[in-house]
Amino acid sequence: MKGLITVLGSGTSMGVPTIGCQCPVCLSEDPRDKRTRPSLLVQYGGHSVVIDTAPDFRFQAIREGLRRLDAILFTHPHADHILGLDDVRAFNIHQGRVPIYGNRKTIDAIRETFRYIFDGNYPFGGVPQIATHVIEGPVDLFGVKFLPVPVLHGFMEVLGFRFGNAAYLTDYGQIPESSFALLEGLDVIFLDALRHEPHPTHCTVEQAVAHAARIQARRAFLTHIAHDLAHEETNARLGGRLRLCYDGLRLEVEL
Repeated sequence: MKGLITVLGSGTSMGVPTIGCQCPVCLSEDPRDKRTRPSLLVQYGGHSVVIDTAPDFRFQAIREGLRRLDAILFTHPHADHILGLDDVRAFNIHQGRVPIYGNRKTIDAIRETFRYIFDGNYPFGGVPQIATHVIEGPVDLFGVKFLPVPVLHGFMEVLGFRFGNAAYLTDYGQIPESSFALLEGLDVIFLDALRHEPHPTHCTVEQAVAHAARIQARRAFLTHIAHDLAHEETNARLGGRLRLCYDGLRLEVEL
């Protein structure tokens, strides 16, 4: 089955441009340097699955003309990955309840953060209609298996996902040895690469380059990008099959 991947957002938690910043990347006129918070859209067989609902989800969905939303997978519960969940309401109007999936800690954190969705006492209406599911293994969504790939974001376990010949890994500093075995034979992979300078919970560009070399996907893209990295300049240094991704990037994949 053929599928279409769209990068909804490729930026770090504060986005690019970053509020108040006057650095060259934040002032850049290259549209590929305008990065909303991280999220991915996977479409196939008339279905749309989103990985993470960033705070910019409403804008991203409008930008890409998203008409339906069949399921949401969450990597982890940090604000830049979940705060757009309230915008599911717009899809509820036309298609009813939307299932969401995450590990136990993520689902518990979503229930706490969005308590008004679940407590049944919100008096103002307009509450998102969602159904929560805890990921305990591969998730079959409309005929495609989304395989969780554990990675480490500092001490936090974050879920990447492999689906067909593609995989999406964001917000991590380490890939456990057992997870590399889940990433063989890929056509496309997305890897965390915050900046060149070391960070306690994210990969540097150099670390991501090493991961890409080991995984050997045919195409590799770096995401969760800070304002330290200019798109054109960084790509010129990377060369080969490894590239920075950008908001709105679309790729066909075999699912």
